[in-house]
Amino acid sequence: MPLITYSPKVFIPLTKLCRDVCHYCTFAQPPRRGQRAYMRADEVLEVARAGAEAGCHEALFTLGDKPELRYRAAREELAELGCETTIEYLARICELVLAETGLLPHVNPGVMSREELALLRTVSASQGIMLETASKRLSQKGMPHHGSPDKLPERRLETIGLAGELAIPFTTGILIGIGETRDERMQALGAIRELHMRYGHIQEVIVQNFRAKPGTKMADAPEPSLDDLLWTARAARELLPRDVHVQVPPNLSYEDFPRLLEAGIDDWGGVSPVTLDHVNPEAPWPEIERLREATEAAGFALAPRLPIYPEYVADLERWADPRVAQEIRKHADADGLAREDRWAAGVSSSTSNSLLLAPSASKLSRGTPLEVELDEELDEDAITTLFQSRGTELGAVLAAADDLRREVNGDEVTYVVTRNINYTNVCYFRCGFCAFSKGKLAENLRGAPYLVPLDEIVRRCREAWERGAVEVCLQGGIHPAFTGDYYVEVVEAIKRELPDLHVHAFSALEVWQGAATLGLPLGDYLTRLRDAGLASLPGTAAEILDDEVRRILCPDKVTTAQWLEVHETAHSLGLRSTATIMFGSIEGPRSWARHLIAVRELQTRTGGFTELVPLPFVHMEAPIFLKGGARPGPTFREALLMHAVARLALHPHISNIQTSWVKMGAPGAQACLEAGANDLGGTLMNESISRAAGAAHGQEMPPELMEDAIRALGRMPRQRTTLYGSPSDERTRLSYGAPPLAEPLNPHVNDAGLRKPEQLIRPGLAVAS
Repeated sequence: MPLITYSPKVFIPLTKLCRDVCHYCTFAQPPRRGQRAYMRADEVLEVARAGAEAGCHEALFTLGDKPELRYRAAREELAELGCETTIEYLARICELVLAETGLLPHVNPGVMSREELALLRTVSASQGIMLETASKRLSQKGMPHHGSPDKLPERRLETIGLAGELAIPFTTGILIGIGETRDERMQALGAIRELHMRYGHIQEVIVQNFRAKPGTKMADAPEPSLDDLLWTARAARELLPRDVHVQVPPNLSYEDFPRLLEAGIDDWGGVSPVTLDHVNPEAPWPEIERLREATEAAGFALAPRLPIYPEYVADLERWADPRVAQEIRKHADADGLAREDRWAAGVSSSTSNSLLLAPSASKLSRGTPLEVELDEELDEDAITTLFQSRGTELGAVLAAADDLRREVNGDEVTYVVTRNINYTNVCYFRCGFCAFSKGKLAENLRGAPYLVPLDEIVRRCREAWERGAVEVCLQGGIHPAFTGDYYVEVVEAIKRELPDLHVHAFSALEVWQGAATLGLPLGDYLTRLRDAGLASLPGTAAEILDDEVRRILCPDKVTTAQWLEVHETAHSLGLRSTATIMFGSIEGPRSWARHLIAVRELQTRTGGFTELVPLPFVHMEAPIFLKGGARPGPTFREALLMHAVARLALHPHISNIQTSWVKMGAPGAQACLEAGANDLGGTLMNESISRAAGAAHGQEMPPELMEDAIRALGRMPRQRTTLYGSPSDERTRLSYGAPPLAEPLNPHVNDAGLRKPEQLIRPGLAVAS
């Protein structure tokens, strides 16, 4: 479904003084005795904080052109503020809003020099100036721009061009009905087109209709008709490149605003739940729900955006100052649009109930771009499109996945009683998403580096067995001194003590590194692990199976091909495995689609995957997020879609979709169980990796709580084994009312006396360093 966007914003009129005297304007006001010329910093912050609380992303600064050149009051007040120019004060206030509230400034201060544009680029996400007209005629005596030096077209076009040279995402537009001809409108649009073709920086063009205002020289001037506005908007859409968005303000068409969609516009502009339109105070914004209803009635989905459009969010290195880019990423979803919720993976205070959209259809709407024939495999484009579902189609996708889940799995929800053991938090790989690994500088994050001794690993396994566990899941960092022998020794020690406990252990990276340190082919090493008692592999270390992403997230880790090779080899030896996907950091829907297809293609060859486990990125302590290089995890909509689309895309090859209560929280996991998932994962008993990244959902969900959450949905809980069989009655009985766990022992890594080898295996770089 095509999108119509809008920007949730606050409108901040930093000053209403202006040296221009446009004949239609009521925004610009002369100085008044006893009134300040500029908003104070605390006044601005009050508005900005209210906007942030209301879910806004943009702080729109609109102000008059260079009032200090006309008014002594402006000059004196600027001097009191320690500034020489209005632009200097604007930059200071933008910096304050960015730092104190996180709102992204968009600035419209009029004509600017190169230096002024460059200064504001360091504190704003985007900038703009309305061209209004390319006709010098409108600046002649008796015309609306007479006496307004900043409205000369050549000056405004110069500002727009300089913004292009400085790679500033820019907004401009035309004002119709002020005495121009249609030919002059086309000339203005042509001039904008030419500048965009040269620099590629025009994000959007606004087609704004003149509204007569009492008290102005044009109070009695005729307003353009709706048909004239529609004609001009259509002309703009046809003349401008497709990557330039066309916007018409909905509030200036009053109740007729839904008809604007007939002209091919794709954006409603800024809409504020907090502030009025200070330029057109007589025209209130339509309420968001009214905007949504009108948009969906026309066959579109409504989506909030940032002041910087997705095409520019996709290349922030070019289009944003590094500091501002960090803030933009905090606001962006995987499509480069605005985040629609405040949910975050792993955060105990996150709420998702308000976001649980009831499925609007029992199947995907026929005749839409999202039509899916479930007996045909979805290709990359189709899967990508599904991940971008919004509005009514979002409900349809979730419903389709839930219907398919019911058809394949019934109303049974499975879970496994397991213990998670992370045997060390020392790792010589430096994955940007990982806060679990501990190096020399990381002790302040989640405790000292440790290595769990073999006897403690066995003790924890015995304790889990006594509490009804059927599985132990073993994963950890890769200590520089580890060789393949270490992993074999761990498995042998467990199986000597507990021969019936299923050992589910070692990521593809651990397997690859273990084989490489011993100089063994993968098949030979996995055979050795299997013969020692390894029963299955977890699907971790997959992250995103798209090497463009992996080169940033984990460049020295296993590549996509290497991860797939480990699992294909394991499957050939009779070892089953899970598949995982970590999503919500730097990648997007296209990469998610590639990942699912890679998993599906391997599954069609081997049938070795038992399930897919989506793992939303927990951002709080992740190095790449703390450095400003990643988003704060997926949105709740994206998390639901990951489970739903995985169900649709992997059918019929993988029939189990697991949701992670550790990442999603119990309410979020319940929502995923109604969006295609059928498995609630493991009870865990201990969980360290997500908690190190900042997750706060606890270390254990015992069977009683698992089953309460499942029954609350009207579904049937069932304990399972790792391979989806049924545990013995004795195992099940022991799992209920289990005693508390003993305090685990995590000795400092130095106590082990391990020595770093001369060479370290770095499979992603295909070299040893």
